[in-house]
Amino acid sequence: MEKKTKPHHCGASKKSNTIVVQLYLLLLLLITLNISTTSQAFNYTDALTKSLLYFESQRSGRLPYNQRVTWRDHSGLTDGLEQGVDLVGGYYDAGDHVKFGLPMAFTVTMLSWSVIEFRQQIAAAGELEHAMEAIKWGTDYFIKAHTSPNVLWAEVGDGDTDHYCWQRPEDMTTSRQAYKIDETHPGSDLAGETAAAMAAAALVFKKTNPHYAHLLLHHAQQLFEFGDKYRDKYDGSLGVVKSYYASVSGFKDELLWAALWLYKATDNEKYLKYVISKAHSFGGIGWAITEFSWDVKYAGLQLVASKLLIEEKHKQHSHILELYRSKAEHYICSCLNKNNDTKNVERTPAGLLYIRQWNNMQYVSTAAFLLTVYSDFLKSSNQKLSCYGGMVGHEEVLDFAKSQTDYILGANPMNMSYLVGYGPKYPQRVHHRGASVESYRENKGFIGCTQGYDNWYGRDEPNPNVLVGALVGGPDCQDNFVDQRDNYMQTEACTYNTAPLVGVFAKFSEVEVQKMDQNMGLVASY
Repeated sequence: MEKKTKPHHCGASKKSNTIVVQLYLLLLLLITLNISTTSQAFNYTDALTKSLLYFESQRSGRLPYNQRVTWRDHSGLTDGLEQGVDLVGGYYDAGDHVKFGLPMAFTVTMLSWSVIEFRQQIAAAGELEHAMEAIKWGTDYFIKAHTSPNVLWAEVGDGDTDHYCWQRPEDMTTSRQAYKIDETHPGSDLAGETAAAMAAAALVFKKTNPHYAHLLLHHAQQLFEFGDKYRDKYDGSLGVVKSYYASVSGFKDELLWAALWLYKATDNEKYLKYVISKAHSFGGIGWAITEFSWDVKYAGLQLVASKLLIEEKHKQHSHILELYRSKAEHYICSCLNKNNDTKNVERTPAGLLYIRQWNNMQYVSTAAFLLTVYSDFLKSSNQKLSCYGGMVGHEEVLDFAKSQTDYILGANPMNMSYLVGYGPKYPQRVHHRGASVESYRENKGFIGCTQGYDNWYGRDEPNPNVLVGALVGGPDCQDNFVDQRDNYMQTEACTYNTAPLVGVFAKFSEVEVQKMDQNMGLVASY
């Protein structure tokens, strides 16, 4: 602050005061310029708010009175009726109207993990209630779908008939056939991921809604026992999922993943013993994986297991937990390009992690999340990451996570935000039935199965409804992106793309606030 002096009539003092003010303003300008030039400025709080809106766009069932996405209306109100069960609710996974259990469960696990790791930051941004609502919309559905200890309804609708039509969800005329796993048609991967989602969600609701948390744990424990007792891949029992969400990694990663989340939620040693005793036979300390997704859980499992090492009560298991950690660090180092050459994740010319052509952004968002969480772990435990290319500090890990996040928000050769609705330029023709057809709230006239293809699908105009907060599939290996509705590899968005970003945006929102406070402190001290 400018030092106050006793006023007098000396012109020289007026001049010196003017110089002080000018220097003060120059310092303020330099600090501001430093903020904006060291990295492109992004509003992570706004991105967080928008990311949570997306889940309201994907809701199936009877929408609540506080629904904020007003172009949507009730849909799927007879789901489960033919089978005599209530399967109303849950989420549509992407731009169609099938309710696929495995990606829905992973979405809820990642939303819950975001809140577990970054609860304070989400609350500081004013979004905790919305984040918990997004989780509960999913877990309420899982409670309905788990109709008895060894029965879990896995899917409503089927991709083949659904993709034949281009309709709003409110107009659906496609099959709403429901499919289940049970003792004779097991699905350990689906049961395991749903158990993980409900156990992680129980941690979220433990203090604010203990009765609900207890109910979630009851279901999670039953589902884990079911999945562990009757072991098989769910796509072997339900052929209908194979073309859409086939379980390529098998079920062992999900069973370990579920056991670990159940241990964190219950503190029951039997779940930790499962994670330790089956670490080798189930691949937990064998697989060094360079992706984390709705199908492959090993990297997430290994990272969560690593964090147990800093607790004294886990010292007896330190040998196995260290092996988990070495695989977790293989994943982190591969993202940072610090493994030996053959074991790093590929990047586009502009530096985006690149796993595969179809919906690559799902792997970028999960990587950004794991990198952010591990950076916090390294910082809090005062450790460094050990890579083939040398030791890495927590700052470098977080900086790389930020580079991926900023690419998503617009720091890329297309100058395009791949988070729909964020920034001045974002995809206008998202491959999404509801968003691409006139809103039911605007026009309640029925739009038939193929009518949408005839009248809406092929239009060059932007979608009439903005799918705010959706993370689309993103650019190709050369950073190119074609904003066309039929380019579904790049323009379709999925719930599990956006879910990890909830935690990531919350973290970087906090970082930006801290930077601003530091800079204002500099000005104040001057």
